[in-house]
Amino acid sequence: MENDGDIVARWTVPLQDHIHVIEFEHGTTTGRRVLRVDGKEILKREWMFKLVGKEHFNVANAKCQVTVEAMGTFAYNYSLEVNGKKYETFREEQKRKLLTWETNVSGQETRICLDKDTMEVWANGKKIDTAGEFVEGGSETHFELNRQVCVIRAISTGRKKTGVAHELYVNNTHIPRASTEK
Repeated sequence: MENDGDIVARWTVPLQDHIHVIEFEHGTTTGRRVLRVDGKEILKREWMFKLVGKEHFNVANAKCQVTVEAMGTFAYNYSLEVNGKKYETFREEQKRKLLTWETNVSGQETRICLDKDTMEVWANGKKIDTAGEFVEGGSETHFELNRQVCVIRAISTGRKKTGVAHELYVNNTHIPRASTEK
């Protein structure tokens, strides 16, 4: 990154594949706009005369939009929408629907993500083939990573507010959930 001084906004967007970092650079005197996703420049505009407006782009399978609004003389507001939702709303929804574990599988750092809405399992950005079965008190989702046996157990907590608890086991070893705030 050449100049960190013009970065006016930075967002972290949790998706099934991984947590993406979006950075927006805005030169308020030149109109310059630079958009980076995970450190990779995906948009660069120089000498724009209109300092406000919208930039549309995709991150993985998510449609995103950065909006630049004037808030007075040389003051601007920068906002992000993901899949048509305000950034904060999208993050809250993702926090409810995505469960994430980070562990070492066969010597490789691995991020495993369960999408509770679709019951899809992702490992390091790749959708994993799974086999589900109902067991006493819940269900189990079985899959393999680097020849290691993995299972996500979904068990009713018996409490309406909590609902179902999901736990990951790799070779019968319980893996604690990763922090959702990054």
